[in-house]
Amino acid sequence: MMMQRTQITLDRTEHRRARRRAADLGISLAEYFRRLVRQDLAGPAITGDPRSLFALGDSGGSDVTAAKDAYAAEAITSVRRSR
Repeated sequence: MMMQRTQITLDRTEHRRARRRAADLGISLAEYFRRLVRQDLAGPAITGDPRSLFALGDSGGSDVTAAKDAYAAEAITSVRRSR
């Protein structure tokens, strides 16, 4: 992999804190910055509980939210049978 040299300017406090963080991780300052850039470019991590999707739009007027596990199991079983 071809590397491209980059120069940045930090204030003294940022530089000291970044060096300390890199040292805590046991890596060089350059590697610390490379990891930060890779992490940022990868985009946001997907977090949260996927079960929360079943409660979207719940008006309280039906049993869909209460029986979501049974409905999901029924749908999965149906798909498996059709294969």
